[in-house]
Amino acid sequence: MAIVLGPNQYGKAEVRLVHVDRSTPAHRITDLTVSTALRGDFTAAHTRGDNSHVLTTDTQKNVVYAFAREGGVGEIEQFASRLGRHFTTTADWITGARIEIEQHEWERITVDGREHDHSFVRSGRGTRTTVVTVEADAVHAVSGLAGLVVLRSTGSEFHGFPRDRYTTLAETSDRILATEVTARWRYLDADGMSGADFARLAAGIPRALVETFAAEHSLALQQTLHQMGEAVLTAFPEVAEIRMSMPNKHHFLVDLEPFGLDNPNTVYLAADRPYGRIEGTVRRDDVPEAPAAWYGTPGFC
Repeated sequence: MAIVLGPNQYGKAEVRLVHVDRSTPAHRITDLTVSTALRGDFTAAHTRGDNSHVLTTDTQKNVVYAFAREGGVGEIEQFASRLGRHFTTTADWITGARIEIEQHEWERITVDGREHDHSFVRSGRGTRTTVVTVEADAVHAVSGLAGLVVLRSTGSEFHGFPRDRYTTLAETSDRILATEVTARWRYLDADGMSGADFARLAAGIPRALVETFAAEHSLALQQTLHQMGEAVLTAFPEVAEIRMSMPNKHHFLVDLEPFGLDNPNTVYLAADRPYGRIEGTVRRDDVPEAPAAWYGTPGFC
């Protein structure tokens, strides 16, 4: 029996970067968490402790800061692509790079009806993300959002499921539906897109998701997930597929009968755990799959 080294990668995780654009009186804040991972011929480092092919993680961190200074940040997909191309051209034994970025949004504080030039408050609309993988001549971009919490107080049902001796859940034709959306979508041709394209889609896709969640009557969270994904693919031909993870943030009616009170869908217990977790992929049937784009991105089926 031979023992061999399997797939591997290494890099610097969670580099915190805040870039302030002071080119106009109204400053622009870009707040990122950047993680790098390199792939290639690192067998000797693992099997013999030979570090001659190891571009140190400290060097990778420094490249992130230097690139932010020399070329700015721009859209996170473009910044990630710049980093990935740099690392894959540094040495011939580095054959791939995976750059993951989370963007933490800030909104301007309004003072006397006017947006302040240099004071901000953290946005509660979720975190924008991207994972750009550079391998050979291919560039894959999987962008998305995380932490987007949505709730509708009616317009949601759940019934018709099988029952057995362990089933205690009551059927309902009117319930609170709440979830925290984590979505990632893969672009068909990220290399051919401009910064304006990425900015437009970063704004438009979350809007399509939340508007569909609000507008479409739900018979199950699974159905809602598919409707949301279908809306994105219909509106944005640049997207090949979208994957979503949506926990069901349960709200249970409180039994008020012991107090002589009724509860006409008014008072709920918001339970944080356990919870149902619904995951799914909605994709175009005429687009090839791209497993390299998703490698190292856990949490999605």
